[in-house]
Amino acid sequence: MSNTPRKPALLRWIDERVPLTAFYNKHLGEYYAPKNFNVWYIFGSLLLTVLAIQLITGIFLAMHYKPDAERAFASVEYLMRDVPWGWLIRYMHSTGASAFFICAYLHMFRGLIYGSYREPREIVWLLGCTIFLCLMAEAFMGYLLPWGQMNYWGAQVIINLFAAVPFVGPELALMIRGDYVVGDATLNRFFALHVIAIPIALLGLVTFHILALHEVGSNNPDGIDIKATVGPDGHPLDGIPFQPYYTVHDIFWVLVFLTLYSAVVFLAPEGGGYFLEYNNFIPADPLKTPPHIAPVWYFTPFYSMLRATTDSMVNVICVLVGDAAVAALVLRRTSLRRRLVIVAGALLAAAAMKAVDAKFMGVVVMGGAVLILYALPWLDHSPVRSIRFRPRWHRWLYGALVASFLVLGWLGTRPPTGWGTVVSQVLTLVYFGFFLLMPLWSHRGTFKPVPARVRFAPH
Repeated sequence: MSNTPRKPALLRWIDERVPLTAFYNKHLGEYYAPKNFNVWYIFGSLLLTVLAIQLITGIFLAMHYKPDAERAFASVEYLMRDVPWGWLIRYMHSTGASAFFICAYLHMFRGLIYGSYREPREIVWLLGCTIFLCLMAEAFMGYLLPWGQMNYWGAQVIINLFAAVPFVGPELALMIRGDYVVGDATLNRFFALHVIAIPIALLGLVTFHILALHEVGSNNPDGIDIKATVGPDGHPLDGIPFQPYYTVHDIFWVLVFLTLYSAVVFLAPEGGGYFLEYNNFIPADPLKTPPHIAPVWYFTPFYSMLRATTDSMVNVICVLVGDAAVAALVLRRTSLRRRLVIVAGALLAAAAMKAVDAKFMGVVVMGGAVLILYALPWLDHSPVRSIRFRPRWHRWLYGALVASFLVLGWLGTRPPTGWGTVVSQVLTLVYFGFFLLMPLWSHRGTFKPVPARVRFAPH
C-alpha cells in the first residue's frame, strides 16, 4: 500500500484540468535553492511585494484620477483631502515608486557582484534588464500624471530630448506628446500606458524572469552550480526546498520591509523632497519655468550623464575612441584584418559623434548607461563568478562604480555648476570605463580557488 498522502477531492479535480500541483512543486515545493543564500537575496521577493502594492494602490488611484489638464491636479487634491483614506493610498503609491527602484538597484547590484549574469543565466539577466527598462518607462509615465509644476516641466524636458534624434526627432517628440505641447493628449496617452500597457508588459516579463530562473536554477554567493552535486534522490546536496525554508525567510524580511515602508508613509511621505518634490504641490504652469528642473531621484544618475555630455566631453570621448583604436592596432593577439576593422569602426564612430549635436550625444550616453547592462554577460571574462574569489583590487573597481553612480545621482539633484559638470564628466567616464574595459581587467590578477561545494555556516 502506498504511503503517499491522498489528495483532497477538490484538488484532484483541479489537477485533472489544470496542473496546479505540478506547477506548485516545480516552482516552490520541489524547487531546490542553494542553502547559502544571504541577505542580498531578499530583494527579489521585496520587488514582488512592491509590485503588488503598486498594482493595488494604482487601481484605487485610477478610480478618482482625471487625465485632463484642467482637472488632473484638482483630482489628486480631491483624493488627498476628501476621499476616505485617499491620502494613504496616494502616499503608499508614491513611496512604493521609490521603494521599487531602491530594491531594483540593490537586486541588480547583487547580480553584479555574484556574477548572476554569467552562463547559463544570460536570459535571466536580459529579462531583468528589460524589466528595469519597463520600470523606468512606467515611472516616467506616472511621474507626469499628478500635473504638478515639476511633473510638467520634467516631462517637458525629457520629451524634448527625443527631438534631438537626427532626421526623425521632431516627429518622434510629437508622437510621444500627441500634440505640439504637453497637454491633454499627453496626459491621456501617458495614463493609458501607465495604467494598462506597461503593467501588462511588466507582469509578463516578471513571469518569464521567474520561469527562466527556475529553469536554470538560482545562483549563490559562491557562484557554484549546485546541480553539479546531487544525492541519491536526484536533489542537489547543497540545496534546500524553497518552500518552506526560503518562503519563511522571505516573509520575515518582507515584514521588516513593510515596517520601514510604513514608517516612511506615515512619518515622512515626501522623503525630504526626494520622494515627492515640493514643487509638485503647486499646479503645473506652462508659463512659469522652475529655476531648477530635475527628475525624481532614481533618474538623476542618468540625468547627470546627460548634462555632462557637452562639446568638450564629446571631444574627450573621441580622443578616447582614437586611443582605443591605436591600442587595437598594436594588439597582436588578433589578426591584422580584425584590427583594421576595429580601427575603421572607431574612426567612423568618432566622425559620427562630431557630426551630431552634443545634445543628441547626451541622449545616447544616457540611454547607453542602461543598455550597456545588456552586454555584461559577454564583457566579463573572469574565470570565476563571485566576487568572493576574485582579486581584492577588483572590489575597488566595483566600489568605484557604486561611488560614481551615487555621486552622479546626488549631482543630478543639484543645479548645474562648473565644478559639478567636470565631476559629472569624470564619473561618467568611470561608469562606462568599468564596463567597456571589463574584457581587459576582469580576467587579470590572482584568483582564489573555487571550492567544489558551497560554503555554508548554519545560523
